[in-house]
Amino acid sequence: MNLAAATNENLAHISNVLIYSSMAVYLLAFFAHMAEWVFGSRSKVGRTAAALTQKPTAQAAAGSVKVQVKEKNGGTAVLERPSVVTRAVSGTRDVPDGPGASGGDEQGDLYGRIAVSLTVLAFLVEASGVLTRALSVQRAPWGNMYEFNITFSTVAVAVYLGLMLAKKNIGWLGLPLVTTVLLDLGLAVTVLYTASDQLVPALHSYWLYIHVSTAIFCGAVFYVGAVSTLLYLFRDAYENKLANGGKPGKFATSVLERLPAAASLDKFSYRVNAAVFPLWTFTIIAGAIWAGDAWGRYWGWDPKETWSFITWVAYACYLHARATAGWKGRKAAYLALIAFGCWLFNYYGVNIFVTGKHSYAGV
Repeated sequence: MNLAAATNENLAHISNVLIYSSMAVYLLAFFAHMAEWVFGSRSKVGRTAAALTQKPTAQAAAGSVKVQVKEKNGGTAVLERPSVVTRAVSGTRDVPDGPGASGGDEQGDLYGRIAVSLTVLAFLVEASGVLTRALSVQRAPWGNMYEFNITFSTVAVAVYLGLMLAKKNIGWLGLPLVTTVLLDLGLAVTVLYTASDQLVPALHSYWLYIHVSTAIFCGAVFYVGAVSTLLYLFRDAYENKLANGGKPGKFATSVLERLPAAASLDKFSYRVNAAVFPLWTFTIIAGAIWAGDAWGRYWGWDPKETWSFITWVAYACYLHARATAGWKGRKAAYLALIAFGCWLFNYYGVNIFVTGKHSYAGV
């Protein structure tokens, strides 16, 4: 074995160690996020605000209600409870966002900060693993499903941390994200692992860096949009039950009351999906150009090409539905989840189970 081959083998081994190490840190972040949700609770200020803004009783339906609050000096102060609009117009509500996973509690907030810090550390370790994998093969680390998985999870965490740096209210995303990353990496190292190897000649092109990198980034953003859409459906059902006089269970109340309002989640998911859709369009166009260079034809209805187009159509339908008065809210959300399901099948199903020029079956 020559020196270059030995060096590449050592780098591949280091990459594996780093990926496993990142999984260990992500697991710690998972427990910290769980602690944030379990031990976090609504603060005293939050409870007072809820007491003042809860839905008026039938006795006070026609106007405001007076609420007595004990003061430190032993006296009482009388506050006017404002009436709260739970449904401003058909299909919308005027309700505030929840206080977050920690619920405004100092202990919960501490666990949340620890979880984010561990997530940053795990991200850095995993990114180092992806980089050393690239160095071991001296190319972009996107030649098989194992490399695609570890890169995808790294980019998904990068998107989350980027939104956090942008001061977006996405603390609720931490737990589902870390859970998904652990599942993704677990699948990568157990089922999809492939030793470092070189690409087939057709893939040696600068379009690899353009097409695949944008596909990975789009998938990461689509994932964020799908999680927010799913949580929107739960929160919307929760708000519907409250608006209709129902009483959700303790677990549902404890979790869902801390999320942003359904309208906020719906708006966030729409914005991220709409923002990345043009880039997904470019990804398909870039893939067609690469296919023309590699295979002598721009479009051949290969399974990967077909499902990429189906995914594009599904997201286009979702965005069109959002612009159509009768398809906002839950109907559009279902379309968004169907679109992400198409992306997931394009990611796993086509690559692993379907034979085609893009498939990694047998890898």
